[in-house]
Amino acid sequence: MKATTQLRKLLEKGQQGEILVAPGAHDALSARLVEAAGFNAVYLTGYGAAASLLGQPDVGLLTMSEMAYQARRFAGAVNIPVIADGDTGFGNAVNVQRAVREYETAGVAAIQLEDQVAPKKCGHMLGREVVPAEEMAGKIQAAVDARKDRDFVILARTDARTNHGIEEAIRRGKLYEKAGADVLFIESPESEDEMRQITGSFNVPVLANMLERGRTPLKSVEELQALGYDLVIFCVASTYICAKAVTDYLRELKKTGTTEHLIEGKMLPFPDFNRFIGLDEIRAAEEKYGGDKRK
Repeated sequence: MKATTQLRKLLEKGQQGEILVAPGAHDALSARLVEAAGFNAVYLTGYGAAASLLGQPDVGLLTMSEMAYQARRFAGAVNIPVIADGDTGFGNAVNVQRAVREYETAGVAAIQLEDQVAPKKCGHMLGREVVPAEEMAGKIQAAVDARKDRDFVILARTDARTNHGIEEAIRRGKLYEKAGADVLFIESPESEDEMRQITGSFNVPVLANMLERGRTPLKSVEELQALGYDLVIFCVASTYICAKAVTDYLRELKKTGTTEHLIEGKMLPFPDFNRFIGLDEIRAAEEKYGGDKRK
């Protein structure tokens, strides 16, 4: 089954009460870890990609081609659907159409498009501005028209809540739904009541974004399902976990001069990691096709 069709079916289950959980990943390795843990979808976080690829914050520095290439890496590394951050579509409606074609060719199942003024910022940072709602609705319609696979999911996000209030954010969401968005993402609601208001306002699936110590109350999967959400991303937790783990390792190395005491319980040892990353399959292919001459 195509990844796009897989995602459609998972979203249908979400609307029937079985919420879809898509943890965020910042590179192909973390995407593979998400799949190995048993999750049915993975979210390519632009925030994490900027940190991973550039060592810089999520302020619109990555280009469309860089993000599309990252999307291709993700899709090639896992067998679960990839929901990929597409920022603002990297320009106007014509740019959006190219982004959709590039992401679709990359093999991801969905592109997320937001209504921020460029250069965009992370959805829980202050200082975000949004384009006119009608302009964004046109970009969503352009995205819908550009896709070749009708199952390719167009995910529309609005960042209007922080500066313009929840009513304006929901008004925009309804415009984007009318323009053809398959999933709606009302970014950074600030209370449980607002979250309920969001989930009760639309006919298409609605996404919740859980960012630790962000602007939205942090809820469990079960709580989000009870609130009426169909899909949840834990957008950058894996990035923060990796940063903390590597920081702790480097402090220990600098202090002790060895990594020996970290082998048990703090890392995947060499043989275990090689098995996880697929070395056995590569060795088998080399032997099958005559490329491995070692005895």
